[in-house]
Amino acid sequence: MIQRIQTLYLFLAAVISSGLIFVFHLWTNNEGAKVYALDNYWCLGLFLGSALLSLISIFRFKDRKSQFVLGRLNIILNFILLGVFVYQSLSLSGEINVSEKGIGVLLPIFSIVCLVLANKAIKKDEDLVKSVDRLR
Repeated sequence: MIQRIQTLYLFLAAVISSGLIFVFHLWTNNEGAKVYALDNYWCLGLFLGSALLSLISIFRFKDRKSQFVLGRLNIILNFILLGVFVYQSLSLSGEINVSEKGIGVLLPIFSIVCLVLANKAIKKDEDLVKSVDRLR
């Protein structure tokens, strides 16, 4: 059903991945200009892909197994996004492009937390359905 707690978690992950990337900057470069996700197409694509997976997962409420798999894929996508941020901030010699990190770098972590809570609720629902099937 669509009114479950995992829907709230998945919606929150979608809002974090699609809406907050336009509000919070990812980092500040050496010139003092704030860099948003719109300026980096890789980050924008990964953020919007994560939001799309969350929204698809919300509407797959009838098939809990695929909803769980989509949640896992979304967690992996957010870890890849987090890895891109870490690579970009640590591999540059002398911090050529990144001088100050913004709160936007932490958005994948918040999204991962919401997705883990959603997967936990989906697993709980699946276990409940299996236990009722055993009683028949």
